[in-house]
Parts: sequence; structure tokens; C-alpha cells
Amino acid sequence: MLDVEETIRNSTYLLLLGIKMGSATSKEKCYDPKDSSLKFVDGADDMDFLCEGFQSRRAQMSCGHSVTPTSLTNWCLQQLDEGKSTFLCGACKAVWPYEEVCKMALLSPEEMKTFEKTMKINAACPGCKSSVAKQDKLNLCVRCKACTEKRGHPYEFCWQCQREWKGPKPRSDRCENDGCCDTALQTLRTCPEIVFDTVRGISGCPSIRACPTCGSLLEHKGNHCKHLFCSRCAVKFCFVCLKTFPECLKTSEISGPCSSGVAPRQTEIPVWRKT
Repeated sequence: MLDVEETIRNSTYLLLLGIKMGSATSKEKCYDPKDSSLKFVDGADDMDFLCEGFQSRRAQMSCGHSVTPTSLTNWCLQQLDEGKSTFLCGACKAVWPYEEVCKMALLSPEEMKTFEKTMKINAACPGCKSSVAKQDKLNLCVRCKACTEKRGHPYEFCWQCQREWKGPKPRSDRCENDGCCDTALQTLRTCPEIVFDTVRGISGCPSIRACPTCGSLLEHKGNHCKHLFCSRCAVKFCFVCLKTFPECLKTSEISGPCSSGVAPRQTEIPVWRKT
């Protein structure tokens, strides 16, 4: 039988799924072009990672990056689904206040209710259900003050798998509990190697890479050349050596091995520091 917390999580997941499905089929959200409280800008939608091309005008968040209400809603939903309780810019990792997200995503009352319920669950200590905050973004180990005081000894849990911490610390990838993993890093570690159709002399290259500029996961199908264009950050890079296209071509042929060899499988996701 499911415990109460798991039942709530499952119910919230269904609500989130319902909003996602609705956003894909209902009319797109659009800003009022006469809204003087918004700073409209030209250019790309920085949160439209799937290149869906939303028609709304772009408005600037407090961090300086551009969004449309639909792309912002989808990006924040993804973060909630990943267990986060705060919202970070996908381009610069700046923290957005929830009030700003509500305004800029044009959240409906139903969406706000679901967001707030999920944020509360995601930020709760698994031991006592009290609210906690993750202070160090490079450390998954979080100490709960309430549980520590009650138990008379430090109580720490893993922010990722929500179980009592096991193993050395600090760690940013996982704890030692079975099944604890970062899905993106797990994909980079376990994806099969690629066989290029037109590039000779290359072996041992993973078929999925994190873009070295923005961290988006990209898959190379093996056709065409060894270079790939990232639609999120608009940077072309070499899938083999992970250098930018111009840097790679300084010492290597476009259809041959890279002078520096095959870059090892990535163990960290790059953070996009857009200037």
C-alpha cells in the first residue's frame, strides 16, 4: 500500500502531466503587447529549448534572458518534475522569485495551486516533512535542523533521491543509496558508442554528448560529419573532441580523426554563461 506522501506525489505528478498535456493542445499563452510592466525584446526565446517557435512577444526576465509565457511555464514544469522547489534560468542558472514566475508565465489559478503544492513537497525533509533549503548547489547532502535537534545527532538526506544520506560528502552527482543518480549524467555514462557513416578512423565516441557551451544533451545519429549544431545556444561543436567547430578545424580535417583524440565521456553538465 502506498504511504500518504507517495500518494500525494503521484497525484501531483498527474496534475503536472495534465498541465503539460493541456499546454501542448490548448491555445498558446501570449503577452499583452500593451502591458507596460513588461520589457519586450527582440531575438530568440531563451527558454524554448525544443525550438517550438511560440508566437508571443518575448519579454525579459530579471536575469536578462528572454521568455514567452508558454516556454517559461514548460521550463518551470520540467524543474518541478525533476524534484526542484526553486526555479532557475536555463541559460544562466539565476534564481527566479516565484512571484516573477507567476507573472511572467501568466500562470492560471489552477497552475499556481499545482506549482505551490509541488514546491512544498519537493522542499520537504523526508524525515519530518518540514521545509528545508539546499544551500550548496554543488552538494546534494542536506542537513535538516529540525530532525537533527529532535534526534540529538546530525540528520542529513540526499536532495536527489530523498533518502537518508549514505557515503562520502560533499558530492554533486549522487549519494551511495541504490538507484540514486542524475538521469542526464547517467545517460552520458551509459549511452552506446557511435559509428560515423562518413568519418573514418574514429572509435570509442559516445553517441550522446552534453553541449560544451550550454549543457543541452544532443544525440548524433552517425550520418553526415562529426560536427553538430546546438539549436539552444547556436554553437557548432565537434562531437568527437568537444571543441568548437573553428577550434577543431585548426588542427583536424572535417572528415578525419581529431588531433587531440576522442574526448572522454562527460562527468559534469556544462553551465551556460551567456554574455
